[in-house]
Parts: sequence; structure tokens; C-alpha cells
Amino acid sequence: MGRRLNFIFLLLFVLIAWLAGGAELAPAEGIDSGDTAWMLVASAFVLLMTPGLAFFYGGMVHRKHIISTMLQSFVALGVVSVVWVVVGFSLCFGESVGGVVGNPMTFLAFNGVGLKPNPDFAPTIPFLLFALFQLKFAIITPALITGSLAGRLRFRSYILFMVLFSLLIYAPLAHMTWHPDGLLRQAGVLDFAGGTVVHMSAGLAALAGAVFLGKRQNPREEEPANIPFVILGTGLLWFGWFGFNAGSAFGANGDAVLAFANTNLASATAMIAWMFYERFMGRKMSAVGACIGAIVGLVAITPAAGFVTLGESMLIGLVAALVSNAAIRFWPQTQIDDTLDVFPSHGVGGIVGMLMTALFARDVGLVHGGGWGPFAVHLAALVGVILFTFGGAYVLFLLVNAALPVRVTQEQEERGLDLSQHGESLR
Repeated sequence: MGRRLNFIFLLLFVLIAWLAGGAELAPAEGIDSGDTAWMLVASAFVLLMTPGLAFFYGGMVHRKHIISTMLQSFVALGVVSVVWVVVGFSLCFGESVGGVVGNPMTFLAFNGVGLKPNPDFAPTIPFLLFALFQLKFAIITPALITGSLAGRLRFRSYILFMVLFSLLIYAPLAHMTWHPDGLLRQAGVLDFAGGTVVHMSAGLAALAGAVFLGKRQNPREEEPANIPFVILGTGLLWFGWFGFNAGSAFGANGDAVLAFANTNLASATAMIAWMFYERFMGRKMSAVGACIGAIVGLVAITPAAGFVTLGESMLIGLVAALVSNAAIRFWPQTQIDDTLDVFPSHGVGGIVGMLMTALFARDVGLVHGGGWGPFAVHLAALVGVILFTFGGAYVLFLLVNAALPVRVTQEQEERGLDLSQHGESLR
């Protein structure tokens, strides 16, 4: 079965190579050079986040899983990029089908995605640049999931899951949230840069995967292999997050500056709050804890980055740090083996960010006179996203497992995924 699937993948790549090249590359008018320059930089920033995530996750796992864990993030750069060009972008931003998903034929193989701006999405930059910026979000989302499954996920099965997740879960969520005719956007749900689309979806899918795979054999024996890697990865993620959030303004404008400032303040506040709360509880101020706190702050501010004041961003970072810290401390009682606490950090952080966006967003937030209506809409959306993403991801794991075993064997897990999956190891 495995060899047949590999052959099918090769045939698909041949078909992709034949289909690609539909982008309209004739010069276009109406492009703002400042906005375009910023969005090129922002796209590169967001791309850097995935290698940053590889270091962040790689440093936190056992030494025998470092290469495999890092590769699970890195390989998304290749796989999702190809899927995105062929049909992923069209499913996200193509002509709306019931407000749930885009028509796959609208931009199939990037047909119609060229240098001319698209007034429905980003009127001052090339549409191709908009598509490439959005690609970086689609890349990091399945990579985030892998932290929950580290140490027991079969590599080929992960690639198949990544493709299915990108098409069947990420694409509908992105369409419903960010497309002008999307169901959630039409209802008034706010997500400036991906708190729902990226972090909640990744956290919930990670939870589904952890439930499906079950526990590692000896989780307590697996200490972090390289804490400097964790610090390096956090720094790269924090740096790249400026493109993630400020780039979601789609221009060099005031919203981008506000999102930039809020991103830094929320992360800084969350990191400090995490460290001092740990000390207050009688624990050490650890480097890993500081890094997790910073990431949680970044996650929580993402949906609100362009909608709240600087003081509100600091409050969001503080609340997210305390809630996620409590969730991580409570999590062992659930008996669910989320290896790197992806759900308590990204999932819970995303949920906190979504709710606090409904509280503080200018003009529509509950504390700014928006009333209970918008808040109720966000609560309903939260429930819907949880059911759709967790349930959908669990079904995908079932389907993938029917084709290829998702979990490695006991012997492979004991040897380590670096050797058993890739024939490589740290020397």
C-alpha cells in the first residue's frame, strides 16, 4: 500500500507540473509600491516562522526525535506550497459556495492569479502577492499540529494528513472567516490575522490527534533535548509574527503599525506574566516557560491585533498567559498525551484571543458599546469551530490510518523517529 501511494504522489506531481503556470503575469496598473514592498517583506517574515517552529519544537523533544520533529515542520513548506497553487488557494478564496468554501475551479492552478490587484481582497498589491502571503499561513497551520504528536507520528501518514487537513479543514475555515462572502465573516466574527483559522484549528486538530494516537511509551523519560533551540525558535517566531499580524493589514498603513505594536506588547506581557506567576507558585523562572509564555501572548493577540488599543493588548497577553499556564498544569489530569502542549497553548490561547476580541474590538466589542449581539456571535462561532475542527480532524486521522498506519510501531518509537523514519541521527 505504501509503495502504491508513493507512486500516486509522483503521478500527482507530474499532473501538477503540467497544470501550473496559469497565473496572469502581464504588468498591471493600480499597484502601490509601498504596500507591495511591505507585503513582500511580511510574506518573508511569515515564511521564517515555520523554520522557527521547527527549532521551537525540535528543542523540546527527546534527542532521538529531533530531526523527525523538525522535518515535520520544514516539509510543510514544500507540500502545502504545491497543494496551495493547484487548488488550496481557490478553496479558500475562490467564488463562495454557500459561504462555506471556495469554488475549486475559480483559481485552479493559480489561473487568474496574477499581478493585477483584486479589489475584493487587497486592492493596492498584486493578487499574486496576496495569494503568496496567505500561503504562509496555510503552511504553518499543519506544522503546528505536529507538536502534539511528536515521538509517535509516522512521517508518510503525516504528509497525507497534511494534504487532507489543508483541503478539508483549513480551507473552509479560512473561507468562512476571511472571504467577503464567508459564513463567519458575514455573521460578524472578527479574526484579524488567524486566531481562529490558524491557532484554534491547529490546537483542536492537535487535540484530536493526541486522542487518536494515545500515549507515548515513556513520556516522563523524554526531557527537552536542546533548550537553546527552544529560545532560538521563539525568537524567530516572535520576529516572524510581526509579518503575520502587521502584514494582515495588507498595506503600509496605520492598522499595520497598530498590529505591530500590539503584537510586541502582548507577547512581552505574557512572557513576564508567565515567569512571575511561576515564581509566585514556588516554581523556577525557566527558559522554556518564558518561551511558552511569549508564544501564548502572540497567539492570543493574533485575532485582535488590529482592533484593540495598546493597553488592551497587554491585558490580552496577561489573561492568556495565566489561563494557558493553568491549562498546561491541569492537562496531565486529562490523561491525554499532548507531547508539547499544543492545545493548552495554541488552542486555549486562540480561544482566549477570540473571546477577548469580542470584548475589546473597537466599535463592536462588548466593552465599547457593541452590545451582547457580537459577543454571542463569537461564542456561537467558537462552538461551531470546535465541533468542526476537532470532529473533522479526528475523522481525517481515521481515514489516513485506514490507508497508512498513523502511529509508528513500538520498536520504531523506542529506536527514535530520526532513525526509524529517516535513517538519520545526531552524531
